[in-house]
Amino acid sequence: MLYRENGQFKTSYVSDTQIFPIRQDRWFIAALLAVAFVAVPLLGSDYLLHALLIPFLILSLAALGLNVLVGYCGQISLGTGAFMAVGAYAAFNLMVRIPGLPLLVALVLAGLIAAVIGMVFGLPSLRIRGLYLAVATLAAQFFADWVFSHVPWLTNGSASGSVTAPKLQVFGVAIDTPVSKYLFCLLILCGVALAVKNLVRGRKGREWMATRDMDVAASVIGISPVRAKLSAFAVSSFITGIAGALWAFVHLGSWEPAAFNIDLSLKLLFMIIIGGLGSVMGSFFGAAFIVLLPIFLNQLPGLLGIPASTSLISHLEFMTFGVLIVVFLIAEPHGIAALWNTAKNKLRLWPFPH
Repeated sequence: MLYRENGQFKTSYVSDTQIFPIRQDRWFIAALLAVAFVAVPLLGSDYLLHALLIPFLILSLAALGLNVLVGYCGQISLGTGAFMAVGAYAAFNLMVRIPGLPLLVALVLAGLIAAVIGMVFGLPSLRIRGLYLAVATLAAQFFADWVFSHVPWLTNGSASGSVTAPKLQVFGVAIDTPVSKYLFCLLILCGVALAVKNLVRGRKGREWMATRDMDVAASVIGISPVRAKLSAFAVSSFITGIAGALWAFVHLGSWEPAAFNIDLSLKLLFMIIIGGLGSVMGSFFGAAFIVLLPIFLNQLPGLLGIPASTSLISHLEFMTFGVLIVVFLIAEPHGIAALWNTAKNKLRLWPFPH
């Protein structure tokens, strides 16, 4: 590459590893999308789609929304399950009380309602941070559990808060099979992931990351921490609200407020910590890890020939999550996404170390 310095023209060389990784990544993503959209629907069993892939897609969407808030803006939240519950019950009420409302419109409106609620509970972030903010967002979790259990209007007259999703269809096409549900969730996830990727690369993403790194310095250079934090809460809650509606409508079918309890909020936080904070790919890695780990732990005693009760396996799952979080925070704070990037860079240079 020819450039000018101090009145003289000089030449610099750009290695192939600086040019071809972009092309290689594009080919890899294209192949991955081809497998996801073509091979999986054709070859995947109903069990694989319903028990593994659909929960993975929806949890990836929720983790992506939480990563916007925690990973990119640095605002700790323990109330993600509450915002998912808001999205689920908002979509349910919209479709029940407005006959003929399209499913996509209901999802968008539910996400907007969740965004408004998220901004309301994000107001304390303007004055507090860290552990205090985590406790403030935890209040949203308990508030949502109480409201959806004690306000019958929100559950269409159900005293226990248990409701059933209406029949799903998009543009006249029924979504009632595992393949159709899988493709519907996959399309939404791809669209949201692309939007988030472009958003964090733009001006708004730089505002979030500057606020995360040092909000005082960000305000000095002209960034409004108030606008950055509230917009992060809004975008995060919008995405998690849509994820909550999909979790209720597509995966559960029938649900109650306990389906969005504090355990779900903690699992989502585990996902982005293990997968990688501030990384779109880390949300996918974390969701895959959380979905696959319980299955692996359930099969592990049988593979080793060790008798184990269900309660023991359940406690083993929580202990494993705790150990892995400590390990990743100490050894690799950027999670599985950083390990993935390191492996890709080494494979690009292999077998030459230079």
